[in-house]
Amino acid sequence: MARITRTDALDLLRTPILSLGRMADDARRKATDPAVVTYHIDRNINYTDVCECGCSFCYYYRERGGYFLTDDELAARTGEAREQNADQILLQGGMRTDIPFERYVAMIRTLAERFPDMQIHAFSPPEIIHFSRLSGKSVAEVLKVFIDAGLDSLPGGGAEILVDAVRARVSPKKCTADEWISVMRTAHTLGLKASATMMFGFGESEEDRITHMLRLRELQDETDGFVAFIPWTYQGGSRTLAPSAPYSGESYLRTLALSRLVLDNIPNVQASWLTQGLHLGQMALFFGANDMGSVMLEENVVRAAGTAHTTDERTLREVITAAGFTPRLRDFYYHYRDDVRGMNNGR
Repeated sequence: MARITRTDALDLLRTPILSLGRMADDARRKATDPAVVTYHIDRNINYTDVCECGCSFCYYYRERGGYFLTDDELAARTGEAREQNADQILLQGGMRTDIPFERYVAMIRTLAERFPDMQIHAFSPPEIIHFSRLSGKSVAEVLKVFIDAGLDSLPGGGAEILVDAVRARVSPKKCTADEWISVMRTAHTLGLKASATMMFGFGESEEDRITHMLRLRELQDETDGFVAFIPWTYQGGSRTLAPSAPYSGESYLRTLALSRLVLDNIPNVQASWLTQGLHLGQMALFFGANDMGSVMLEENVVRAAGTAHTTDERTLREVITAAGFTPRLRDFYYHYRDDVRGMNNGR
């Protein structure tokens, strides 16, 4: 079957919503176990809220003051997450020039030594580019240092839309689209798996979103390094940026369904209950998503923008079951984690 082209993708966005959903659901059933919907338990720890990027969509950062978590504070939060059956911590933070590169390396090494059973999923491509400039090392050298310290995988944050004209408007101090792709290519070459993301609904065009997907598909053809794609909508206004128009649930589902069809080489597509709520997240399971994302024991950035959707493992399992699927607890690599503790907590 011929792959979906840019023209095809634009046509699909104008297809009646239920027809598009059926196509995406068929593709999802061929790519994954049709009876199963997976979910995860992790903690998203922001190690600092100080950032020099000044992205127009971000409520969380501050230009000065703020905090930088100590190793003991990070360890305490990681330990709390493990006690709640998490198997991963996600570390992301603002970009600042007053903290030496070696401090970040020590942070990873300390956590890896104290929690060898926890997946360390840390540092999005913009952070890696920042560390490269801060240290004077190449991207490959930076990643090798982190891998040696205990880094396991890379989050796909900071992608927003992989079109430089869009990035210049909303995040001009962040890495370019080519740099984001280059970091991921290098990470995959070094053996690091990663997630891929897309934030949309802040004034980009349909063509921009399609370009984003096609760039990810091209890199996945080359490296096979992405384990999942996670699209979500921009939340609310911000310091200087407001959505160009209210972004509807239908628009979210259309974009999600299109991503399942275009990204034919990324097996897992995640529903964003965090930004859409549990009901629309459940609906996404019929529009191409095979994963409900994480229970997310901690999340700060989206909530700073005023979105306050929350859940727990029991509720997430009930939502999946009510949709007619079997819930399965997974790890980052989408291996099932159905140990006794996880299953009992989820009932």
